[in-house]
Amino acid sequence: MKADEACRIVSLQRRFHQSGATRCLDFRRDQLLKLKRALVEHEEDIFKALHSDLGRPDTESFFGETLFVMTEVDSALRNLSGWSRPNRVPTPLMMYPGSSLVYPEPYGVSLIIGPWNYPFQLMMAPLIGAIAAGNCAVLKPSEISEHTSSLIAGLLGEIFEPSFVAVVEGDREAVTSLLSERFDYIFYTGSAPVGRIVMEAAARHLTPSTLELGGKSPCIVDRSLHMEPVMKRIAWGKFFNAGQTCVAPDYLLVRKDLKEEVVSGLLSTIKAFYGEDPSRSRDYSRIINRRHLSRLTALLSEGKTLCGGVADEESLYLAPTLLDEVTWESPCMKEEIFGPILPVLSYDSIDDAIEEINRREKPLALYLFTEDEEIQNRVISETSSGGVCINDTIVHIGTPHLPFGGVGESGMGAYHGKATFDTFSHRKSVMRRSLVPDPAFRYPPYAKMTALFRKIMARLIQ
Repeated sequence: MKADEACRIVSLQRRFHQSGATRCLDFRRDQLLKLKRALVEHEEDIFKALHSDLGRPDTESFFGETLFVMTEVDSALRNLSGWSRPNRVPTPLMMYPGSSLVYPEPYGVSLIIGPWNYPFQLMMAPLIGAIAAGNCAVLKPSEISEHTSSLIAGLLGEIFEPSFVAVVEGDREAVTSLLSERFDYIFYTGSAPVGRIVMEAAARHLTPSTLELGGKSPCIVDRSLHMEPVMKRIAWGKFFNAGQTCVAPDYLLVRKDLKEEVVSGLLSTIKAFYGEDPSRSRDYSRIINRRHLSRLTALLSEGKTLCGGVADEESLYLAPTLLDEVTWESPCMKEEIFGPILPVLSYDSIDDAIEEINRREKPLALYLFTEDEEIQNRVISETSSGGVCINDTIVHIGTPHLPFGGVGESGMGAYHGKATFDTFSHRKSVMRRSLVPDPAFRYPPYAKMTALFRKIMARLIQ
């Protein structure tokens, strides 16, 4: 993509936004309904594209992609009027008679850059919020998930005018060309290194941005009365989409006296989920490409492989893998794994677990399995992460009522449900006042009224 083409698209959208068409709630509602109908009509095509890119079983694509997007669009349609309504806030007594309101207004032309691991959902969810808030949008899907990128371009090209929603396909050159343009908002999902590049580009135009990144999300396992569902929920959350999930449990921190039980339980659960040979399972995804497969197999250079570790370059397969005898200095603990490798470490006390987590960058998610409320409250209050899920994994991102986002190295800003609408909305402060009464003490000369004014203010702020 050439720079002049990026400039043309942005200029086209800016003119359309300035026409005022997107400020109409009926227009926004109609566009969301178009998108919803397209999702229903093309669900099988979406599944096929995702399977071509990731070897994804349809059930995982349904729960991880299309159901999620349908939930988001339904939430926006149901709540659009309420979200768009001005919010009245208190007005100080000294400013009476008057009223104070906060108006949500669209930023304008937004840029949405998506990743390859959930290539449909992570483009559509921000788009829904951008449309609901009254913005135009330029979407840049990941070229790595090429089949889904092509599907998104075709689907959105059928239902939206490019002056409102445009899809730009291509590699780094396309991203570079887009980032050289001035957008009113940028929403990026992906890795932290590229997130820094996006922030640098945004800073040139002082463009507000949301960064949805990742990190090493810990999973603490303490004593539970029901260990079987604990094993199932950990294995499901870790190996869903072959571990290529930004909020997948990245490593286990298991209480030392439980480690043997947990390892044994996970080994049995993996076998129950995917059979003796997971490569033959219809319920297990594949790695996105050879480069990522090579990166993942390199992480197995240290530690004891308890199960898995088997890779096939031709089919992009990496078996569900448990790693024991790893340290905090092992290769698999130096970076986000983003694949089906689960290191198992142990701790003596919850104090030790909290200390180890706090030594590292703030994760996108933190998981804790315990029925001890005191430990639950301590982990919530004494650690920092994008989100916390207790006694389950990854499901906390599936509700439109909880904002989802990172903190520190794991990102900035949040979305899902109303939070997505808020992300793509500028909160404009408006005060309305009457011209009468118009007391003289606020105007020069001040000398005669200064003492009286100070007395009045002292009483008002007591």
